Amino acid sequence: MTHDTLQGQFVNLRPLKVEDAALTLAWRRAARARFLNAGAASVEQQAAWIAGRPASEYNYIIELKNGHAIGMLSLTGIDRANRHGEPGRFLIGDEAAAQGVPAAVEAMKLLYELAFDQLELVRVCGIVAANNTLMVKWQKFMGMKEEGRLRKHLCQDGAFHDAVFLGLLVEDYRKVTLPRMKLLMGAAQPKN
Repeated sequence: MTHDTLQGQFVNLRPLKVEDAALTLAWRRAARARFLNAGAASVEQQAAWIAGRPASEYNYIIELKNGHAIGMLSLTGIDRANRHGEPGRFLIGDEAAAQGVPAAVEAMKLLYELAFDQLELVRVCGIVAANNTLMVKWQKFMGMKEEGRLRKHLCQDGAFHDAVFLGLLVEDYRKVTLPRMKLLMGAAQPKN
């Protein structure tokens, strides 16, 4: 099962392909990815991981409108009976190319539109490393609520760290998140 490309104004989310293995592995090895799990150790392992993704997952490459790949994002753990899923694997790998573009905001907006409007989920939720303070702060600003803390849940560089469990309900997405996203994206509009 292949998923469609999600089209935005500034970025598109196109399905992750095996051919993206070298690029995504390079992103994951960068300092910016220190809060993601360790992942593959080689391009071959990364390609095998991509090839092995189940059809129930939505794994995307974030591309600028000119086709330049700048990051990745996923929606996994989709439970259609209970209507929830987990956004994750979010990484802007090419910060320089994303400069001045609301790429992160629009990528999340496109993923939330998939989750809430197309798949009709009622919530998205997941964990963020507690020491990833910028991501926790950003997710809360975007409307997510802290629903709990998982003590010593993640092992990073040989040390155990807490994880923050965050959740976003569809009604909060519509009342808080979507207006904030539109405001941030509107600020990036060229002034005539």
